[in-house]
Amino acid sequence: MKPTIIEQLMYASYFAPRGRNRMYILGQQISERYLSPLDRLIGIVGDAGAGKSSLIKGMFPGLELTNDDDGVNVRPLPLLKNVDKGFFSSHTYHLDMRFEMAFTQLHVLAEAVKQALDHNKRVIVEHFDLLYPALKRNADVTIGVGGEVIVVRPTVFGPFPTEIINVVVKTLRYRKMAHTAEDLTALVLTRDYGAILSFDHRDVHHGFVLEYPVEIDADLKEVEKKVKRIIDEGLNVSYCDEGHISIGEDTWICSGPRTHVSNTDDVENFRLFPEYKYDPKTKTYLIIGQVGPLSENLDGFAGVSYSVTS
Repeated sequence: MKPTIIEQLMYASYFAPRGRNRMYILGQQISERYLSPLDRLIGIVGDAGAGKSSLIKGMFPGLELTNDDDGVNVRPLPLLKNVDKGFFSSHTYHLDMRFEMAFTQLHVLAEAVKQALDHNKRVIVEHFDLLYPALKRNADVTIGVGGEVIVVRPTVFGPFPTEIINVVVKTLRYRKMAHTAEDLTALVLTRDYGAILSFDHRDVHHGFVLEYPVEIDADLKEVEKKVKRIIDEGLNVSYCDEGHISIGEDTWICSGPRTHVSNTDDVENFRLFPEYKYDPKTKTYLIIGQVGPLSENLDGFAGVSYSVTS
């Protein structure tokens, strides 16, 4: 007799952190809180540069991703190879639809996933929205990655992959703006005011929080003006390697080098909260910045979340 499962999760939303380590930790937390051993189909949706691969690595440590951020492409695809053999050698498979559709027809990929599920194997599908029309079944758990990370356990009434991706694609642009503005602010504080390179991060809606052990001798209104000048220069922001980005001719340390706008003038409506906020719990000083719609008032930043050192 099939066990009865009472589903209670409707919708969970998290700030999407910037930096691989922080995404790993969030992935681990999501796995512990929301995944069941009985879940077989995990759908991941989101645009390029959102951090989907890092989240998956945190959720499923040791899983071989077939199209890694480092450019490691596993060929032939293990899932298709096992279907051809008629024997599934692994318990869990990874599939990147956007990548695989360049080599394999959609209906072939859908049939391979169906066969794996019929054999009680688990399949993690990136860009699940591309597979859903051919697969004709929803995921057991769907995770959207954009400006926020959304976790849902769909029913026959939805939500459906397109509904989730429509949300996260829109919010990703603000996350990229915030990350670039965050690095520009840290660069100015380090270069012009001697701030230490080692600091913690927190997250806030459409913005960022830099956390320092001591108050920096810097007028934050002046810092804001300097950052705005860099933004107005229209400098290119480019990936260098997994630990650095380039901002114009400068190289800067960054643990999330793929989550940036391509040019500083893509950052909209940057502003800093004009005063340091002291956190008596952690005995640290917070510098808070935001981007995007001016209707987002920095005075109401109660949504700040704790995170870890990048």
